[in-house]
Amino acid sequence: MPSLCAVRLGKVMPGRWTTAVVSLLALVALACDAGGDAAPRPPGGTPPPGSPKVVAALGDSITTGFGSCLVLTSCERNSWSTGDGLRVDSHYRRLLDRNPGLRGKAHNHARPGARAAALAGQAEAAVRDRADYVTVLIGANDACRGSIDAMTPVAEFRAEVDRGLRVLREGRPKARVLVVSLPNLYRLWEVGHDDSRAVRAWRRGVCPALLAEATSTAPADRTRRAAFRERVAGYNSQLAAACRAYGSRCRYDGGATHRIRFDLDLVNPLDYFHPNTAGQSRLAEVTWRSSGYAD
Repeated sequence: MPSLCAVRLGKVMPGRWTTAVVSLLALVALACDAGGDAAPRPPGGTPPPGSPKVVAALGDSITTGFGSCLVLTSCERNSWSTGDGLRVDSHYRRLLDRNPGLRGKAHNHARPGARAAALAGQAEAAVRDRADYVTVLIGANDACRGSIDAMTPVAEFRAEVDRGLRVLREGRPKARVLVVSLPNLYRLWEVGHDDSRAVRAWRRGVCPALLAEATSTAPADRTRRAAFRERVAGYNSQLAAACRAYGSRCRYDGGATHRIRFDLDLVNPLDYFHPNTAGQSRLAEVTWRSSGYAD
């Protein structure tokens, strides 16, 4: 059976129903031609004082929505931060409810593979956007190296985060910044190392510092995973400290993202690592509470 959107005005029923049918089909045609998979948000009222006029996201593949559209590539419409798709109630979509003038003014500068060293360049792009609300989620690629020795040292990580935040503070001193903790990647190993599908996907080189030899109980592998877990905790401590040093315009999520109990049903079934749409939705929900706009 064809969908309603496949019906056009080429055939019209005779008789006294003609006018009604033509009107109905015209409305259907307009609705189909107007959008496809994007429905308008309900109109908002007067934007509350302090509502952002431009939103920007900084970070890595998690914030690009990587792997959330059934292929292993970025899918920014599902981003927890700036996504405009219908399946994730992102920060941008929530803010758009309050301020329809925000439409089209969300910029995603996150890039797959980005480490903290890339943050300053992304921040410069946000300054050029004149962003007044910026989200930051960075660090997974600093952790997910080929070995523990290859991971970014904590002090270096902090220096790069400070450098990126300094660009924002100097370029957009009135912007509100949300710094998000790293997800609990170690938990992903805990819930997935007994799942043959996840282990098979991880063997393709997914976060080897943690997920290599995922089923091994050898002391060296257990020590490696513990070191990984400790390094991520160190990154999160420095993200919190960097936000405090930034000043009152920066908010840290208090470790809320790290406390999300990511299970395999919140990650995509291709790499069993990046959040699917349900995972992106969970990120959006949890981080929104720390944004300062949820009150």
